Amino acid sequence: MSDLETRQLKYFVAVAEELHFGRAAERLSMAQPPLSRAIRDLERRLDVRLLERTTRQVTLTSAGEVFLRDARTALEAVTAAERRVRQAGRPDPRLRLALKADHDAGLLPKIIEAYEAEEGALPIELILGGRGEQPSQLRDGRADVALVPSPFDARRLDFEPLLTEPRLVALAANDPLAARSRLTLADLEGRLLPDGAPAVQGPSAEPPAGAAPHGPVSDLTQIFKLVELGAIVCFLPVSVADRYRRAGITYLPVDDLEPTTLAVMWPQDSRSPAVAAFVRAATTVVTTAYALGHRS
Repeated sequence: MSDLETRQLKYFVAVAEELHFGRAAERLSMAQPPLSRAIRDLERRLDVRLLERTTRQVTLTSAGEVFLRDARTALEAVTAAERRVRQAGRPDPRLRLALKADHDAGLLPKIIEAYEAEEGALPIELILGGRGEQPSQLRDGRADVALVPSPFDARRLDFEPLLTEPRLVALAANDPLAARSRLTLADLEGRLLPDGAPAVQGPSAEPPAGAAPHGPVSDLTQIFKLVELGAIVCFLPVSVADRYRRAGITYLPVDDLEPTTLAVMWPQDSRSPAVAAFVRAATTVVTTAYALGHRS
């Protein structure tokens, strides 16, 4: 059997994710008949059925589910290899640092200062993204190192926890709950988060009809405006809440809300001296801050 090609993997992933040959063909900018033939050829080559097809629907077989997971990993690895070799060949190499703006517990300036004093340090290129995007940026080669708040997906990544801090709920100042001194998650039943999900998860936690007409939002300015209007609530680390005190927003502790942990994260196979220097700097800054009895 000849080696599988990335083209075949891309075709299969598109069909497996869309579960519809027409939509997958449109996504791939190709006609449907050659896509169908390519998938049949792939199944013959592997000698296994990956998809169940009827006139009504397309579903993955158990073998197809396994292959989808591994095909995604393989494509991610190929993409990462291309991006990393281009990065390594730059005449002006950089350390690409991924993070969500303001979710650094106020540590980033001190970390950068400590990093720049390290042997092997390179100029930093900041890659700003939404919450949860940083691990995939590391896996697919868009970033070299990241500061990531929990929870996070650490597949094929190494990380070092830096600090753990409580989270607060941000409410409109005129919300009836804002008069309380502290809350529990149950008090937030029926409220929505910035991504449109219920603030209280569970089988009975259904969002109200017409929920989240604004759509998911990740920009902090937009989030604060929607909180002020009473459209959503938001869970934020204490460090972010301290930095953004606003007259229209009240921050309250939530007794059963899990804290968040900020970690420095990097690809498992990284051998970059600059990445190692950044990790050393980050851990040293946090250790020193705690020894002095404060966070920043």
